[in-house]
Amino acid sequence: MDARSKHATKTYGLVPAEAAAAMTGLELLKGMVEGRFPGPPIMQLIGFDLVEVENKRAVFEGTPAFKHYNPLGTVHGGYTATLLDSCMGCAVHTTLPKGTGYTTLEFKISLVRPVTADTGRVRAEGKVISSGRRVATAEGRLTDAGGRLLAHATTTCLVFELPGNRSNTADDTPCVRPP
Repeated sequence: MDARSKHATKTYGLVPAEAAAAMTGLELLKGMVEGRFPGPPIMQLIGFDLVEVENKRAVFEGTPAFKHYNPLGTVHGGYTATLLDSCMGCAVHTTLPKGTGYTTLEFKISLVRPVTADTGRVRAEGKVISSGRRVATAEGRLTDAGGRLLAHATTTCLVFELPGNRSNTADDTPCVRPP
């Protein structure tokens, strides 16, 4: 079920698994940018949007606010980590054929400058470094409106065949499944 945001006409929810599996990753994400499919609920909860997507690249934008603050009076590192994990993972997602999924195995983040509500709109851009049949890596950069680097990260993702899809294997070799 989709929930309407307080903002514009953006919808949030999940694309049915069968429908998502019938599209390439790039087709699915382009549909989200174009408003044909809902954005995932995490975007509504944290307050960020998928604004650009192309093969091997995804960009999210958000505006950090007081609600994102930690006890020390700055935006919690989890906000930055969420945007970077999202842009890197979705960059990997753009490379995936129909019937294929991914999950983050690990990511490393470096917080270069503090983020506050005064920082204004931020941009998280993810780019694929390497994409194979079972493992993909990507990098991400979080910048402010002036292009100043706030944080950067790298990720490793496990790529796997979605349950019920046998179109990507030429033999009876068991495929890797998420836990």
